[in-house]
Amino acid sequence: MPIAQELAYAARQFNSIEINGSFYRLQRPEHFQRWHDATPRDFVFTVKGSRYITHMLKLRHIEGALANFLASGVLALGRKLGPMLWQFPPQLGFDSERLTAFLRLLPADTSEALALARGHDRRVAGRTYLKVDFAQPLRHAIEIRHQSFCTPPFVELLRRYNMALVCADTVEWPLVMDLTADFVYCRLHGSQQLYVSGYDDSALDCWARRVRTWSRGGEPRDARRIAARTRPRAQGRDVYLFFDNTAKASAPPNARALARRLGLIH
Repeated sequence: MPIAQELAYAARQFNSIEINGSFYRLQRPEHFQRWHDATPRDFVFTVKGSRYITHMLKLRHIEGALANFLASGVLALGRKLGPMLWQFPPQLGFDSERLTAFLRLLPADTSEALALARGHDRRVAGRTYLKVDFAQPLRHAIEIRHQSFCTPPFVELLRRYNMALVCADTVEWPLVMDLTADFVYCRLHGSQQLYVSGYDDSALDCWARRVRTWSRGGEPRDARRIAARTRPRAQGRDVYLFFDNTAKASAPPNARALARRLGLIH
């Protein structure tokens, strides 16, 4: 089908999409507005943070880069704006002081995001979106790719700021399931071969059980944790789960099969 129709089609099949292009380059306000307008009212976008912040600056002196990212149109998603995903590079190890400074900078709501965005520089001048129609909380998820993060102080730091530790299923990076926020964020990259391996019925059944348990506020029995188990959360947790095993087009049928198991589609 024409590229212009792909998002609207995908949004009829699923209830959320992870925006990956924002990781590689700053998008424009009209892009975010178009994505907003092409999707149903209850659709949710998650937005991947800029690699300039995570991979090039490596979380140091990022105030200007973060302002530019937030000013680039993210807020145009309005009520459809879900968590922001911050993927760390494989070479970046755990540094408590550096990470704390980064977490403190991340906006807790759209009002804080707008205030930060107004500090943008000339690199985005003339193509910014600097308004919010209402204040809403903002969520952040952290994806690690270095073994040094597998330490209880890292988990406690995320819990202090209510930021989710991404449960990343892959053969190359740590797979951990510690609950650190009031929501859960999963990325399934392919457990046998990165970006390639599909998930069979047994694996999908397993992930469906985990999602049900998380959504009810509990922890799966097979959860791989760094730190101590959390107490059950009576209100439950929102669960965001995305398939990134796209190299052989496994992601869409895997996502559809999991959604059926969870009763989200028929």
